[in-house]
Amino acid sequence: MSTLLMFLYCYIGLSLIFAEGAQTVPNDELSTLLSIKAGLVDPTDGLKDWKMPRSAAVEGSPQCNWTGVLCNSRGLVQKLDISNMNISGRVSDHIQGLTSLFVLNISCNAFATSLPKSLSNLTSLSIIDVSDNYFVGEFPTGLGRASGLTSVNASSNNFSGFLPEDLGNATSLESLDFRGSYFEGSVPTSYKNLQKLKFLGLSGNNLTGNLPRELGQLASLETIILGYNEFVGEIPAEFGNLTNLQYLDLAVGSLSGQIPPALVRLRKLTTVYLYKNNFTGKIPPEIGSISSLVYLDLSDNQISGEIPAELGALTNLQLLNLMCNRLTGSVPTKLGDLIKLATLELWKNSLTGPLPMNLGKNSPLQWLDVSSNSLSGDIPPGLCDSGNLTKLILFNNSFSGSIPLGLSTCMSLVRVRMQNNLISGTIPVGLGTLPSLQRLELAKNNLTGQIPQDIALSTSLAFIDVSSNQIESSLPSSILSIPNLQTFMASNNNLQGKLPDQFQDCPSLSVLDISKQSFLWKHSGEYSFL
Repeated sequence: MSTLLMFLYCYIGLSLIFAEGAQTVPNDELSTLLSIKAGLVDPTDGLKDWKMPRSAAVEGSPQCNWTGVLCNSRGLVQKLDISNMNISGRVSDHIQGLTSLFVLNISCNAFATSLPKSLSNLTSLSIIDVSDNYFVGEFPTGLGRASGLTSVNASSNNFSGFLPEDLGNATSLESLDFRGSYFEGSVPTSYKNLQKLKFLGLSGNNLTGNLPRELGQLASLETIILGYNEFVGEIPAEFGNLTNLQYLDLAVGSLSGQIPPALVRLRKLTTVYLYKNNFTGKIPPEIGSISSLVYLDLSDNQISGEIPAELGALTNLQLLNLMCNRLTGSVPTKLGDLIKLATLELWKNSLTGPLPMNLGKNSPLQWLDVSSNSLSGDIPPGLCDSGNLTKLILFNNSFSGSIPLGLSTCMSLVRVRMQNNLISGTIPVGLGTLPSLQRLELAKNNLTGQIPQDIALSTSLAFIDVSSNQIESSLPSSILSIPNLQTFMASNNNLQGKLPDQFQDCPSLSVLDISKQSFLWKHSGEYSFL
């Protein structure tokens, strides 16, 4: 055989060998995927196309056309997405055979076992999403070796044990979400290395200890959600260095101390949730300079002092919740100038004086609750000028004057609770025609006149309490026939006349109190006084 022929023979032979060798990897991955499927329970048969080709000789990479499988140009599995398929069973250790896997998404299924430790061998991973399952046990360690890892989402599961400390080595991470499991212990200080991290979600676990000051070094952070844990101590002043932070949620814990003024350096903040903790001291007036704020909730703490007038400069504010604290003084007049304010909750404090008279006049006010204070003066007349007011809760105060007429045309109203005030005048005509009004509570005031006839026309009212007033005249003849009415209370008034004889038409009525009146009750053809 000539030298040239020998060369060609060897070249062709080697080429075939290398070609076959290159093909064995995808075929191995086909076997790997079939091994993974063998451990799954697939009730909807969503993976029915995951099967060995009929031909004994596998050509190409048929697995690249399977449901949820995406391959790269070399025929290697790059993405495995079997999310939202109601799959359960066990994730096989064989998954480590997908050595080129870039994205793994098995979220929104019904897995209730532990994750395999072999996940740590998938060092090519960039995104792993196992959220919204029932995974148990510890979250596998070792993923910190995946240098290109950018996102880990393990939220809404039943993981336990400690947070994986080695993820502090995955310095490309931009999103880390472990919300809603049973992790315990403290936040690893190694997370300070995650300088590209934008999202950190650890809420809804059993984490303890102090908030790590080292988190203040994560300059890229935009969202911190650490609430619903058992953290103690103060908010580290170092959090004031997170100048890109937009969302801060530390709600429901045992944090204490004062709200650090350093937070006012965070000029991009839109949301601050610090409710249900043990914060004390005053609200820093400097918060009024964070013009980007949209949601501010400091409720259920032990905050004292006055509401800073500077909060009236928060022109983007939609929610202000300061309820259940120890606040004193008046409600700042400038709060009435907030043109985007939709929710104002100040109940259960010791506030005095009037509400801003322009409250709701120039804003889309939906929810106002200032109950259980010592507020006084007239009720602002423009509360429903925008037509958005659904809940008006003013009880246990000293409001006087009359019920604003604008409420009788407020079609969005669902609840009106004004009991235990000093409100006088009459009940406005029109409340009975409001299509969504379910509760009308006007007890323990100084109301006079009569109950408007249109109240009996309501199709939505379920609860009416006008007791302990000075209402006169008789009840509207069909008021007890309101189709959804469950409770009607009108005791301690000056009602007279005949009691409506219509109890058989009250299928929903469970509570009726019209005691201490001058009613005549017709029984056996005779009238007697109640």
